[in-house]
Amino acid sequence: MTDDTALASAHFTLGATFTHLLGGRVKVMQPENGYRIGMDGALLAAACASILREKRKFGSALELGCGVGGALLSLHARCPEPRLLGLERELTYVALCEDNIRLNCAETVSVLPMDIGRGFRESGIDRSDLVFCNPPYFDDPKTLRAPHLSKRPAWIADDGLGAWLDFAMAAVKDGGDIVFIHRADRMADLLTGLSARCGSFIVRPVLPFAGSDAKRVLVRAKRLGKAPLRLLPGLVLHDHGERKHTPLVEAILLGQADLAWKDAT
Repeated sequence: MTDDTALASAHFTLGATFTHLLGGRVKVMQPENGYRIGMDGALLAAACASILREKRKFGSALELGCGVGGALLSLHARCPEPRLLGLERELTYVALCEDNIRLNCAETVSVLPMDIGRGFRESGIDRSDLVFCNPPYFDDPKTLRAPHLSKRPAWIADDGLGAWLDFAMAAVKDGGDIVFIHRADRMADLLTGLSARCGSFIVRPVLPFAGSDAKRVLVRAKRLGKAPLRLLPGLVLHDHGERKHTPLVEAILLGQADLAWKDAT
């Protein structure tokens, strides 16, 4: 029995399925009915890889709410040198993430059970050079149709977006970077919340099609940064031709390109 088959059998009772990312370079088990790895996680990993390559030497990176490790392991595949740690509250996802780490032979990656709402001091971990996050997109369950019970932790932030922002600011080193991907209509909340300790903001809108309104934003902040805010051109996901994604996005999904924090798209 191969390692892939053994892991699939071990998690069969959880309804887990097997998925390939980055053109097959990353293999993950994930719940069939729970939160599943999507475009947001792929863009987040690509954006963080670009930051890690900017640094003269690789350090450490921390993902808040890493789930089964899709973004974490995609970042590792792009940049295997840094030490990567994921925090995850849901123990089912922690177990799957641990297996996915072993499946991908990712020796510099680890996961720790942790509720972000408890705060950074309770984590007992060191501060990181980079903190990144794809947080739950809603604070109030009344604002949307109730998601499937298995998806609720990924959709509803029980402690509010502020808890995730506070944790990130406390967990990053002075001069280090924070990256969030979130709904475009929460951009003001992201900038306001992070302004308590961060600056040097860079914002990249994410558009479904050229000419459409942005649905997501990638926000990069530097702890103690003082540079003016920069608003980059939008990243367009889809075109109206036969291709499902634009060439740049297709290259990102295959692991052939990072998402650079510069003016060119």
